[in-house]
Amino acid sequence: MSATEHVRGTASRAADSKPLELVARGGFVMYGVIHLLFAWLALQVAFGNSAESDQSGAIQHLAAQPFGKFLVVVSVIGMIGLAVWQAFEAAIGESGVRGRTALVERVVSGFRAVLYLYFAWIGVKVLQGVNASTGDSQEKNASTMMDGSGGRLLIGIVGIAVAAIGIGLVVYGVTGKFEKHLNTHQMNATVRRTTRRLGVAGYSAKGVAYTIAGALIVAAAVTYDPEKARGLDAALKLLAGQPYGPWLLGLVALGIAAYGVYCFSQSRYRKV
Repeated sequence: MSATEHVRGTASRAADSKPLELVARGGFVMYGVIHLLFAWLALQVAFGNSAESDQSGAIQHLAAQPFGKFLVVVSVIGMIGLAVWQAFEAAIGESGVRGRTALVERVVSGFRAVLYLYFAWIGVKVLQGVNASTGDSQEKNASTMMDGSGGRLLIGIVGIAVAAIGIGLVVYGVTGKFEKHLNTHQMNATVRRTTRRLGVAGYSAKGVAYTIAGALIVAAAVTYDPEKARGLDAALKLLAGQPYGPWLLGLVALGIAAYGVYCFSQSRYRKV
């Protein structure tokens, strides 16, 4: 056996760890809770509230509730579990299959691992009492980058990438490709139909939000306005300010809530 095969085999056995699976499934539950709170904040923005309307705002809102800090600790552990699991998938593939499609999946798993670690980091900052606003951080970073050579171009490229991710999420949801990651054979017809509808609505709503956020980041680079680079927070508030915006934002919020409930289904049926 070659050294590469040995390392791959060791990683595969580690990825099959039952404790890791349980932590990852618990992570999906907390990820769902965060998105339900995110949806609630988005609804408040639709009705004129200026709360921080992104995932960081949701985690801060969670911490402010009774037993909230305990739940944030649980969410941090769950996010780390999800990140470790996705890191293993990035390293060895979901089922060890090789090929171009499998390679793309492994790259996506790598990005997911980074995303989950980012949410864990936000949770830690909230527990420390530090300002964990993603919007503030993005605006500050954009302002700093704009003062540097080529900074506006880089911000524009980031905005295009974010918009592309948003469009990809919409396609991923509408086509139902997320189902291939679920143990659908364990579902009865009603559960599978409901899970599919939740997934379609959830991924589509997140995709719309990310697409708007990406377009705003590009606009921030073009107009030299870092305030537009606040990510999802700016995107949802922009949507709320348009004609029929509160109604549209309400629909997006319902879609994000659907994604939160879909995460609960993932905790039970996701292939881990």
